[in-house]
Amino acid sequence: MRLVLLGAPGAGKGTQGLVLADHFGVPHISSGDLLRAHVVAESDLGRQVGAYLARGELVPDDLVLAVIGDAIIAAMRTGGYILDGFPRTLAQAEQAYALAEPAGVAADAVVYLAVPDDEARRRLAGRDDAGRTDDADPAVIERRLRLFHAETKPLLDFYAERGILVTIDAVRTADAVNAAILAALSTD
Repeated sequence: MRLVLLGAPGAGKGTQGLVLADHFGVPHISSGDLLRAHVVAESDLGRQVGAYLARGELVPDDLVLAVIGDAIIAAMRTGGYILDGFPRTLAQAEQAYALAEPAGVAADAVVYLAVPDDEARRRLAGRDDAGRTDDADPAVIERRLRLFHAETKPLLDFYAERGILVTIDAVRTADAVNAAILAALSTD
């Protein structure tokens, strides 16, 4: 299974990504986790990335690709992937599709976890206790939601045009969301 998870910050991409990766026996690749790991390691790349994360801005494409490129290549060798947090922009999606489609490794489906902004705010505000301090600042939360609507939502049309977009109401328990995803994927 090759699956991309899209959704606003706080929609549950990480939670669902882990469960789906286990279910399908493929790697879960979270661009956010990989980026934060570089920040914690204080690598040169991490210092560059950290400034963007602290402001709630999207990390530039070249830095994101530098971080996740090897993980995606390794995952493709294992027969699939669950991508969480990539692509985030139409440019990233177009570039990834142009490379993946001819190689036969394009996503089988794109799952959009739909949550209203108020629910995303509520979920993000609770992340401070989980060590996700980049999500706890209200100004950062608002900036991330604005960026999501401006940069990431256009991806929905891109994937809908390819007939691989599945929209899931993610304002439910994690188990209910997972069951809805699996049911939707089994009918495709």
